[in-house]
Amino acid sequence: MSRMHLHSVQTAPSEIRPFIERSVANNGFLPNLVATLANSPSAISAYFTLGDINASGSLSLAEREVVQIVAATVHGCGFCVAGHTAVALKKAQLSDDIVQAARDGQTIQDQRLNAVAKLTQEVIASRGAVSDSALAAFKQAGFNDQNALDVVLGVSLATLCNFANNLAGNDLNPQMHAYRWEPRKL
Repeated sequence: MSRMHLHSVQTAPSEIRPFIERSVANNGFLPNLVATLANSPSAISAYFTLGDINASGSLSLAEREVVQIVAATVHGCGFCVAGHTAVALKKAQLSDDIVQAARDGQTIQDQRLNAVAKLTQEVIASRGAVSDSALAAFKQAGFNDQNALDVVLGVSLATLCNFANNLAGNDLNPQMHAYRWEPRKL
């Protein structure tokens, strides 16, 4: 059960309703993340604005979804892992093996996507101060400086979402139960 109020189309302040309606139109339901962010006009505006900017960047949808899944696993946000698993499988058309590897923090059997996953992990672990070898490995996979900065952009978006969900303690919406994720026990 969420520790914060979950708004609906009916309860959201009027200036926030367009964001809520857009989310329902995009997903077919109102994700609890968006219902939570509706408590803050600034936070929900930042989420949609940053999401639009991220979508217009240099990374493909598949690459962006790997960033989101990997960041969510590092940040321990099961809600976002589940949500981005659904997008990765349905919209980005990634294979089950690729998505599962991203969810498990394992090597992805696609050189470019694996490079994205590794740089994402390194950006988070080093707070952006990645090693020369990590950046070189990313570029060796065919990426450039713009792509590296767009990984940081994706991590920024993920951090907002992951931390908001973790703060709120949001439950998964029923539509996301099939994509549930729990951190691996070591």
